Amino acid sequence: MELRNIVTFLKVAEMRNFSKAAEKLGYSQSTITIQIQQLEKELGTQLFERIGKGVTLTEQGKAFIFHANEIIRVTNKAIVSTKANDSTKDTDVIAGTLRIGSVESVSTAILPDILLQFHHAHPKVEIVVNTTGRDTLIDLVRNNTIDLFFTLEKKINAPGLKRTILREEEIIFVAPTHYAIPDKEKVKLEDIVNMPFLLTEQGESYRYELERLLSDKDIEMKPILEISNTETIIHLVEKGMGISFLPLFSAQTSIEKGKLSQIQTDIPAIYMWSQLFYHKNKWITPQMSAFISVAQDFFKAGT
Repeated sequence: MELRNIVTFLKVAEMRNFSKAAEKLGYSQSTITIQIQQLEKELGTQLFERIGKGVTLTEQGKAFIFHANEIIRVTNKAIVSTKANDSTKDTDVIAGTLRIGSVESVSTAILPDILLQFHHAHPKVEIVVNTTGRDTLIDLVRNNTIDLFFTLEKKINAPGLKRTILREEEIIFVAPTHYAIPDKEKVKLEDIVNMPFLLTEQGESYRYELERLLSDKDIEMKPILEISNTETIIHLVEKGMGISFLPLFSAQTSIEKGKLSQIQTDIPAIYMWSQLFYHKNKWITPQMSAFISVAQDFFKAGT
């Protein structure tokens, strides 16, 4: 099985188009077609459905993605191992590519600080961050398109994946310090939802938890703004546009500076967990192991 054919397969699967894959790889389209045909013949199955100008993966093609990525990983592992045995090389330097996935609201709130610390410790590692929906990211881990999935939500067990729990996080209601909050010891949830709300995208874990609480009480809420960027929400809340429901760590600095205040409510405290997921059968690359270590140290330092 030709390694170049596997690389071509992965690029076609990514681009969903033969001609675009050919352009990225520097091949002619006919060469791409021949390489895919050779691979399909070796595997004894069809990997792509050719419909019009685009292509889609067959079920067999989807199943092969993980193995194709793992072949590339094992090849890279062999290269790293060979270099490590060369006494003229610096064996302590971690290099290569690290592919991380996260929903945008989480990636903008906390991932940058972890990435900065990781880069300072391992500047030779190329970091690629993929931000999309949670379910899509889990699929990307399963087919080995990304190495790690960083998330903030209730503890979950995803079939085929291993999980590292990093830290428990409190999710709170926040308002600008000058905002007119009812003069009560604890504000009722029914009163809170009548205030102008700024929320993260639908499907985000802690927004989903808020919607679940409201549904249990037959309460409806219509936010005035929905945006995936947590930093933007915090800036707008500071300026008095409304209130929000966010992880404490993302609002902590603004609270300490007196720009935001936490709203005490009549509902029990809500907690989520920062978690990292990776495929259970995946070779843990040096850069993956290093990132997990940096993330664990980061969260320990913040406790």
